[in-house]
Amino acid sequence: MSGYAVVDVETTGLFSGGHDRVVEVAVIQVSPTGLVEGSWATLVNPQRDLGSQRIHGIRASDVLTAPTFAQVAGTLARLLAGRVFVAHNASFDRRFLQSEFGALGHDVPLVDEMTLCTMRWSSVLLPHAPRSLAGCCGSAGIVLDDAHEALADATATAALLQYYLHAAGMPQAGDSRQPLAGPAAPSWQPPWAEALELAATATWPLIPPSGVACVRRGATTGRPSSFLARLVERLPRAAESWEREQYLALVDRVLVDRVVSVREQDALAAAARELGIDRPTAVALHGAYLDALARAAWADGVVTDAERADLHEVAELVGLSRDDADAALSSAATAPAAPTAGSLATGSTLFCLNRGDRVVFTGDMDLPREEWVARATSAGLIAHPGVTKTVALVIAADPDSLSGKARKAADYHIPIVTEHAFARLLDDLNARSTPL
Repeated sequence: MSGYAVVDVETTGLFSGGHDRVVEVAVIQVSPTGLVEGSWATLVNPQRDLGSQRIHGIRASDVLTAPTFAQVAGTLARLLAGRVFVAHNASFDRRFLQSEFGALGHDVPLVDEMTLCTMRWSSVLLPHAPRSLAGCCGSAGIVLDDAHEALADATATAALLQYYLHAAGMPQAGDSRQPLAGPAAPSWQPPWAEALELAATATWPLIPPSGVACVRRGATTGRPSSFLARLVERLPRAAESWEREQYLALVDRVLVDRVVSVREQDALAAAARELGIDRPTAVALHGAYLDALARAAWADGVVTDAERADLHEVAELVGLSRDDADAALSSAATAPAAPTAGSLATGSTLFCLNRGDRVVFTGDMDLPREEWVARATSAGLIAHPGVTKTVALVIAADPDSLSGKARKAADYHIPIVTEHAFARLLDDLNARSTPL
């Protein structure tokens, strides 16, 4: 008997075999006596949006560089082969993996007869416990940290399996009735012994491993300004003014939602290379952008705490400091005349929405899609079903969304912002549209 493969998957939704996909998978290999033999986990690029991110907490920025299921299928098959498939509410995890393998043309022996569901067995071995993984773990005295993180859930389920083995009567260390190790095979068998025997002889397809590296959560933490580090220190000649304006216009669009997504970092670095913007030039241009925002903040003669905090945030996002922001505000205070409509001194224009602009929504956001559409329509915007070059803005649950709409918007250089940034843009539009 080769033991167990304890599995947990996080998915974009509830429906395997359709539009929903696996976005994270973890496997804990466990011996027949309940000892952990190894663990493996990775995020999976689903090549679509991530569904309800409030549930699994996975960021699109991490998934952007994660392997696809096709790239991990070989490794995953090797980890599962010969072992009983174990999961909490196992039919859910098993169906999703069956669907993913099946989409690649692989028929895998993931069937009920070789599955152990820790939720199903709780009624026998952990009576009166709640059916959820957290409830079962709590009743068994097992710590479950970071629920809905695949490796954490799989680790807790593996501990629950060990609890079940003991509850089912498996001899423990020091028990004279039966040794747990040695050449003699134990006479004790768990209630699911037949599943172990079937799994040990099941035939799995031979899927060559790709050798691709696993990606874990938080892989892109700390990258908000890293695009500056990718710019060369010095180019043969400085970019002309129109090239600098193009770069500043892109900076402005990137900073609409005060988030510099991984996709936007890459776009800024690529644009700088294409336009001949080296690192010193970029830093100078970011300073000019900050100066323009400072003058705009002084336009009404008052700089509020919120405006100062916003300028601090922008400074950090473009690789400058809070001191730089404060210096820009001090300088602007002596010459507070701001360009009209937020235009920059360099000639480019701060991004804003206008009545009649087309906007597109994508992803599972905090507020219902219908409510955002109604608010957009009330402000005079047009909620468009698809992304075309005439669309002014795309609103996504995650600015690094992998949805088809978001990918198309990135190709067209259309800003992609969060719903919270969209709310601020709506407030600005409504304020500008209100008669004095």
